[in-house]
Amino acid sequence: MRLIVARCEVTYTGRLTTVLPEALRLLMIKSDGSVMVHADTGGYKPQNWMTPPTVIEEEDGLLIVRKRAGKTEDRLEIRIAQVLSDVTHDMGEAAALEKDGVEAHLQEALADAPHFCGEGFRLARREWPTDIGPVDLMCRDAADAWIAVEIKRVATIDAVEQLTRYLDRIRVDPAMAQCRGVLVAQEIKPQARTLAETRGIACVEVDLAVVRGEREPDLLLF
Repeated sequence: MRLIVARCEVTYTGRLTTVLPEALRLLMIKSDGSVMVHADTGGYKPQNWMTPPTVIEEEDGLLIVRKRAGKTEDRLEIRIAQVLSDVTHDMGEAAALEKDGVEAHLQEALADAPHFCGEGFRLARREWPTDIGPVDLMCRDAADAWIAVEIKRVATIDAVEQLTRYLDRIRVDPAMAQCRGVLVAQEIKPQARTLAETRGIACVEVDLAVVRGEREPDLLLF
């Protein structure tokens, strides 16, 4: 990973055009082609970024990151006025993220009973691969449409962001451009549910014991 602390201006062109005026920023360039532009505020989220696959070109005082987006091209131009630090670290082999026991068991149970994720769902594949990580379950519904299912023990805003990134990558394939997302968890935080709804992501709360058939679901009175 290459970390550059520099005073720079960042221009993005693609689906729209944005400009970050010259300021001191952290540039993160990962070996997989990911590029992130961070300020010293805003929490974990970068001010601008580009996900792989990318083409990175560098010349004196200018870093250009290009990525094909359908028939168009997304482009980041980073004009560097001053470099304070430029270091590269060998991060070694990346270890896969291990789910905790509940999530792993929940994924296994839902793979055997995908209808708990949505009416008429059938499993296409567990751990559907994308270039930024695997989707827990890829399903199809009664109309044969694709659905990406992300499974958590407790779903927070981070889970919504994770599923959103997966959907962005999956929808690059024209055959899966209409893929929908479903967030499934034993508990979904209110903020996560609100964010998911604004992005068209369905939310489903499940009970592992019910999915496994160990007990009957609670009866609801209307």
